Amino acid sequence: MGFIGAHGVETLKRYRYSGEDRSVVAKYVLQPFWSRCVTLFPLWMPPNMITLTGFTFLVLSALLGYIYSPRLDTAPPRRTSSSSPLGELFDHGCDALACAFEALALGSTLMCGGWTFCFWVVAAVPFYLATWEHFFTNTLILPTINGPTEGLMLIYVSHLFTFLTGAEWWAQDFRKSLPIFGWIPLPFLSEIEIPLYVIVLILMIVGAVIPTVRSNVSNVQEVVKARKGSMALALAMILPFIALLAGVSIWCSLSPSSIMRNQPHLLVIGTGFNFGYLVGRMILAHLCDEPKGLKSGMFMSLVFLCFPIANALIAKINDGMPLVDELVLLVLYCAYTVGLYLHLAVSVVHEIKDALGIYCFRITRKEA
Repeated sequence: MGFIGAHGVETLKRYRYSGEDRSVVAKYVLQPFWSRCVTLFPLWMPPNMITLTGFTFLVLSALLGYIYSPRLDTAPPRRTSSSSPLGELFDHGCDALACAFEALALGSTLMCGGWTFCFWVVAAVPFYLATWEHFFTNTLILPTINGPTEGLMLIYVSHLFTFLTGAEWWAQDFRKSLPIFGWIPLPFLSEIEIPLYVIVLILMIVGAVIPTVRSNVSNVQEVVKARKGSMALALAMILPFIALLAGVSIWCSLSPSSIMRNQPHLLVIGTGFNFGYLVGRMILAHLCDEPKGLKSGMFMSLVFLCFPIANALIAKINDGMPLVDELVLLVLYCAYTVGLYLHLAVSVVHEIKDALGIYCFRITRKEA
């Protein structure tokens, strides 16, 4: 087999998903809502098809944002019982890509342009660390306040609020959007205009990302210590994600055509699929009980970044003239990461299907 060996096949047959959502909103609001809504779907419709349907709506939302605001800096016209390892891989794989498309939809709402990439990072960091924690603890635990529940609810509220106020409310100086801050003396910031979306981003990092990451690392540290393992090997599994963020950041900082500002959609989509590949490989390693430590295969998705970085460096020493137009490289970057992700997804789905005798979009009836 390509991605799953004989040991992985045997592990998949024994694997059972374990997760816990401690969110108050999920327990008292969303779960009763989901329980009622699930009865609307026919029994022949498999869970993976429901996941794909929801993901399709998210992609459509991002596409509409691109049509009406290609640079994400103008106001869009908003005023008008079959659980399996395959299901976990499919669901979390779609969620990994959803980080990119959700960031694009939010970027369109907040009119934050190139800052949209930063909002994607804010979503991607906790997602990757939660997947990393799940690899070691074997249980995905969502805390009392978490991104998939409260975070998404806040995003939906921001979309609704923008419908009432207009997207410009987020893009203007925060003292104009929130006059109460105009009365507070801020000597160091009096001459600087700071858009409200920057304040929102800072609050998300301080109030959500940092505490979540601290919790992820602490939980993994406890498990590694209890098993007398190596924390260095555990941390090594984060290196591909760090390399992805570093590589894209270097490219953006050197870019002669300011790709973060002028092509935010392509940048976020290409990096989002790159991220999806990394997450998919880690989930697969967990499902197949692979040894802990750095997975060299994860760096496959990062190879392409060497070319745009070298191209941008050449532009720096060649009076701003790159060898290859950056838009071409950006399109190729997207094509490469999308192709790599789809190759992984299709190959693994087929391998798990053959190993377990199940289907991705069809419910297999078990014998009594």
